[in-house]
Amino acid sequence: MHGFANPKRFLALAGWLTPVLLVGGLLLTAAALFWGFTQVPPDRLMGETVRIIFIHVPTAWLGMGGWTAIAVSSLVFLVWRHPLAAIAARGAAVPGLIFTIICLVTGSIWGRPTWGAWWVWDGRLTSMLVLAFLYVAYIALAQAAQREGISARIPAIFGLLGAVNIPIINRSVVWWNSLHQPPSITMGKSAIDGVFLMPLLVAVLGFSLIFGGVVLARMRALLADIQAEARLRRRAMEAD
Repeated sequence: MHGFANPKRFLALAGWLTPVLLVGGLLLTAAALFWGFTQVPPDRLMGETVRIIFIHVPTAWLGMGGWTAIAVSSLVFLVWRHPLAAIAARGAAVPGLIFTIICLVTGSIWGRPTWGAWWVWDGRLTSMLVLAFLYVAYIALAQAAQREGISARIPAIFGLLGAVNIPIINRSVVWWNSLHQPPSITMGKSAIDGVFLMPLLVAVLGFSLIFGGVVLARMRALLADIQAEARLRRRAMEAD
């Protein structure tokens, strides 16, 4: 882990890995969506609306996965002072927010024919909405910390505290009486029929690769901004 703390080593790795992840993710996602939208039969109960599962479920998992990445990176930064950990957390924030918003939108579209309403204050939906607000707050806090020169420990601590919401999202359908269906995939077993499960897993992998590629691209951009700002500051000091 510490071997890639050097920005040059990280950039050398990310330079070729970013397009590999993005292209591979786009191809897998396109294949999974084509498979799910055109080859999978309608569900016995939900009919054609079940096809939204191939977008909704991967984005839900990655919305939670994005904050998990923020929490892990924040912990690494706080404990080991890993130079790129804070940048990794910031890099995961925006794609995590986007996937969370897509999850909420597709969930509402799916909920209209299923529940008869675009939105209900269900435990799973409400905790997912809280996650979106946490992302917005983290992004604003991280930007303010960089702009105002505040310690990067503050957004890192917030990233750790916000992780409390992840198990709440995961267990909400178990803890509370919920309109949302119970967990379909648990450790070692699945309640999803194989005809839906296989394209769903391919979609999850594809979206995950896209997520990883976007995070690396954002980290490279953030590093470039930091390096450019450092050069400008150095030139200003030399001019004085």
